[in-house]
Amino acid sequence: MKILLTSFSTWMPHQISNSSDDLLQAIADHQDCHFLRSIPVDFELAPKVTIAQIQTLNPAGIICCGMAESRQKLSIESNGRFQSEILRSRLNLETLLEGTTTTEISHDAGDYVCNYLYYSVLKYLEHCQLNQPCVFIHVPILTSANHNAIVEDFLSILDRIRSQCNELM
Repeated sequence: MKILLTSFSTWMPHQISNSSDDLLQAIADHQDCHFLRSIPVDFELAPKVTIAQIQTLNPAGIICCGMAESRQKLSIESNGRFQSEILRSRLNLETLLEGTTTTEISHDAGDYVCNYLYYSVLKYLEHCQLNQPCVFIHVPILTSANHNAIVEDFLSILDRIRSQCNELM
């Protein structure tokens, strides 16, 4: 039962890397995941590339990841929104937090490509009546001080998502 994990490329000149991609690199040895790394930070291309990968792979679940330079914790986004429409993950977010130390639930995925990708994937899954759950996780800048805790939390969340995928399927 493989989970699709996505990450973004950088979009600002000062960025050496994107922390979402750094996180996926740190867990790249997990053979039970599909990785779609360094997708373009582009309103049109990010959803197009991600949805094409969902169609090709038919993963059990989807975790889209993006960088949040101003945050200190992993942030599990509760919803994606476009105009007046708000779509929510089918996953139990409170359960995903159990046992984590550097993770929180956020109710604001922002107004940029991260939010639009999340909304677009949720809309696609709803429109096609697909059962795969999806969640978006914002990743803070990884440092030597937070790297291990962030990776541990993310792997814990990944395991819980796998469990919830089993229940939802």
